Amino acid sequence: MASIISIHSFRGGTGKSNIAANLAYVLAQRGRRVGIIDTDVQSPGVHAIFGLRGDSFSRALNDYLLGRAPISEAVYPLGDGSRTGHEYLAGLPLFLIPSSIHASEIAQVLHEGYDVGLLNDGFYTLIDALALDVLIIDTHPGLNEETLMSIAVSDSLCVILRPDEQDYQGTAVTVDIARKLDVPGMVLVANKVPSRVSKDELSAQLEKEFTVPVAGVLYLSEDVAENGSRHVFSAVYPNHAFTRTIEALADRLTGKT
Repeated sequence: MASIISIHSFRGGTGKSNIAANLAYVLAQRGRRVGIIDTDVQSPGVHAIFGLRGDSFSRALNDYLLGRAPISEAVYPLGDGSRTGHEYLAGLPLFLIPSSIHASEIAQVLHEGYDVGLLNDGFYTLIDALALDVLIIDTHPGLNEETLMSIAVSDSLCVILRPDEQDYQGTAVTVDIARKLDVPGMVLVANKVPSRVSKDELSAQLEKEFTVPVAGVLYLSEDVAENGSRHVFSAVYPNHAFTRTIEALADRLTGKT
């Protein structure tokens, strides 16, 4: 049975999409059939990490939500090697469902709205049609109807936060709601942590405050910053501390540890 994993943060700028993309890559590299869907229709970006330009796909999640196309037409196999230019993706069982980057498409979804229940239907359609082992949902930051739907259907929820008081307060709200929705598994990942902060002390602090296990602590990294979302970082730097943390997160979210 496929596992649905939502990657979420209460605020933007946490590195949520970058973590989601790297997690998808690591799992696909291990032979899992992985779908990653960008449900952040207001500010999509996962496609860029995989080497796709906004004008390189003719269909997107927006078309499905607005009733213009089945969700199957918004699926882009990243393993064919030709579409992205990233050779390290060639042959991987990895499928992207992007949201449109075009302003008019974003405005139309925001203006007209959509039936959030379609998302739920779309998730399971993708799982069946692509024979997925894992579906990763890159959610919209904050809490809205779409986010609540994504969290509610997830087997695992990974909440990304920075060591920042605003993030802490927002994360507390997210954790409380996830508990009310009975999400089977929930973990925290602290990202963009200053190097002088003790990983063990921060993990202990967060676990005490939120009563949720910490699955990873990612330090501020010049290597990650210089990458600038141009590549899947874990593919380019397989021995980096960032990559090792993502690999441990993959184990945690898929029940290996």
